[in-house]
Amino acid sequence: MGGAYLYCMRSPEGRDFWSTGVYREIVPLERLVCSDSFADEKGHVVPASHYGMGSDFPLELQVTVTFEDQDGKTKMTLRHVGMPAGQMSEMAEAGWTGSFDKLAEAVNATTFALPSDREILVERLFDAPRELVFKAHTEPRLIPRWWGPGRLTTTVDKMDVRPGGLWRFVQRDASGNEYAFNGEYREILAPERVAYTFEFEGMPGHVLTETATFEEHDGKTKLTVTDVFDTAEDRDGMLQSGMEEGAAESQYRLAQLLADLSD
Repeated sequence: MGGAYLYCMRSPEGRDFWSTGVYREIVPLERLVCSDSFADEKGHVVPASHYGMGSDFPLELQVTVTFEDQDGKTKMTLRHVGMPAGQMSEMAEAGWTGSFDKLAEAVNATTFALPSDREILVERLFDAPRELVFKAHTEPRLIPRWWGPGRLTTTVDKMDVRPGGLWRFVQRDASGNEYAFNGEYREILAPERVAYTFEFEGMPGHVLTETATFEEHDGKTKLTVTDVFDTAEDRDGMLQSGMEEGAAESQYRLAQLLADLSD
């Protein structure tokens, strides 16, 4: 407890709204409690008037999220305490409802399996032809629009899409911290399969092989990503790092990109 967060929401018009807070309570798998305040881009708490909202808005709200296991499903309950009644409360309700819908789609649409003690298998069906899904994986200009969590900015440092070609992506958070990943393409079979090595530069020497296959079914595409690790310990370390949540978010962002490209 006591850790802080800072995130930014961007309106369709391109305006940024920053929020910050402190984690008050964390009970793994059961409950999460944190404060919630408007902020500037440096994380300093600011009044709601900073964003053109009413003076009756408190400097700090509290968010409590509880998780209940019900026959293999999860009931998630969120309480946002301190929100003024009226239009702001209605806007917050609509915002949280939309967020819950996106979370449900991200969690339910992507499936994970562990075929062996050195493998992770991820699958999702996309409502797009496989040529387009393959293109999103192999065009440098499209990678930053879906690869990795949305809270990070992804830059393609190199991407030579051919057997023996190298790739390197760099991600940056709001504080300017960098996280780099690299690898070598092993196989490119358009639009059916891409295979490459994958290494997080923060933990050099732990290299896995990732293979993405693209199967078209009646105009939709089943994407299967198989990660093969050198050791079971490496596989388990990847799972403990939050890989499932990150992969689900990436694939949700990919689905949004494909919808935009299909329009």
